[in-house]
Amino acid sequence: MSEGTDLPNLELGRCFCNITLLQPDTDEMQYCSTRGGVYGWNFHDVLFSGYAPDGGMFMPETIPSISPATLRSWCSLSYRQIVCEVCSLFIPEQLIPKRDLEDLVSSALSKFSVPDAVKMVRLKSSLSILELFHGKTLAFKDLAMTCTTQFLEYFLRKDNRRAIILVGTSGDTGSSAISSVCDLSAVDIVVVFPRGRITQVQERQMTTHIEDNVHVFAADGSSDEIDVPLRKLFADQELVNRYGLMSLNSVNWSRILVQIAHFIYAYLQLSGVQDTDGDVLPAVEVVVPTGGAGNITAGCLVKHMGVPLDLVAMVNSNDTLHRAVQSGDFSMTDSIKQTLAPAIDIQDPYNMERVFWLLSGKDGALVKNMMEQFQDTHTLSLPETLHKKLCSVMCSGSVSDEGIMEAIKRCWEENQYLVCPHTAVGVWHHYHHPVLHGENRCCVATASPAKFLEVVQKAGLTIDLPDSVKQLETKETRYKHLERSENWEKALRERIEAIGVARQQGALFYKL
Repeated sequence: MSEGTDLPNLELGRCFCNITLLQPDTDEMQYCSTRGGVYGWNFHDVLFSGYAPDGGMFMPETIPSISPATLRSWCSLSYRQIVCEVCSLFIPEQLIPKRDLEDLVSSALSKFSVPDAVKMVRLKSSLSILELFHGKTLAFKDLAMTCTTQFLEYFLRKDNRRAIILVGTSGDTGSSAISSVCDLSAVDIVVVFPRGRITQVQERQMTTHIEDNVHVFAADGSSDEIDVPLRKLFADQELVNRYGLMSLNSVNWSRILVQIAHFIYAYLQLSGVQDTDGDVLPAVEVVVPTGGAGNITAGCLVKHMGVPLDLVAMVNSNDTLHRAVQSGDFSMTDSIKQTLAPAIDIQDPYNMERVFWLLSGKDGALVKNMMEQFQDTHTLSLPETLHKKLCSVMCSGSVSDEGIMEAIKRCWEENQYLVCPHTAVGVWHHYHHPVLHGENRCCVATASPAKFLEVVQKAGLTIDLPDSVKQLETKETRYKHLERSENWEKALRERIEAIGVARQQGALFYKL
């Protein structure tokens, strides 16, 4: 979700979705808000939350380091094993024992279409592509989403509780969240997508789910506009507590946690660290198509943990993050531009709040003042010291639709390899900034081109669609239209309350 509205004063404390709290041990990993008002929550707490009660986002109070020796010892591990090792750094044994954690991750990643859930592809001109789109909905979000929902179900069964998930999506998050939880009996999910601003495949991956616990809304507006009422709903702690309201956007820390593994896997695949000795490690550049900035936040954490990454955040014409890196101007423009890469048509890269907190030395007061100003005015000039630190952690670029199309065509001409328009945002950087001798570079492939048939055809290319996509055309659809003139917050609140009433009455579904 993106920020875009004022927050009322909130009572601080452990308000967290009607789930019984486990009291944290002093030795376990604990979490705090980026805005400094909440400390001492454990993983169980933050998993079942959206934003923190003070309006901030949850981050670990301490960031563990990964030593060169540990990195070398992980070189022989599969992606699934790396996910387990990463998660065990942030989820104490008291909450999820290592054996259970391994089972949950294995179950989450068992239905991906390639053996290890992800795949590294080596192309010409020293171009390496990390394919993260082999899950059910053909997008990278399936990786973290399936793991997160396994953790969710693990605790729900333990606590004998239910939850309502509320998700705003710019394209891929909604379908991934629905696919991951539609079979969970203890969960209802409410998803809102921007009508007419996503591809037909993205839309039908949501609207063809007609399970009783799935509630889909199509809103006449942008993803940033959708986030305004959603943020207000999450700020209502009475509503959150009464109905177990939680988020599966990358607001949820668990999503960021699992994505840390992407960067470590890429590093181990490309760096050749296993052939080195000592504490000086080779670097790897990772190019990340960036929307809500969850993935690039995970990369910043990995870099903070001691892995030598050169990060490149690439955006489309919605360039808030790029301007922040280039000049310190973290401000929104008057309107979102609709581009060929709709999932990153976002002007509020909301996870950058986590990056600002990390780079400011965990200065919650500074972050609170900055983000409240941004919420009030949609403009923010980064403090000079913070801007310099941001530039030291990542570089950035912005790509037009013409550049996206150019990258798709060139990648196909040189490799007979087809990329989606979001991945093309990263590949464009590769073609315009060639790899120097001895450098290692990885471009993150965030989605399958099969989800963007119209763009593929516009590039003059063809694709053999997978059966899962072809079958979408024949399926029944169900969703509720939210017109621009409606009060979206009121409509969503009514649906959440109706779901709660239906539960109490023993009904499984509140009809549209």
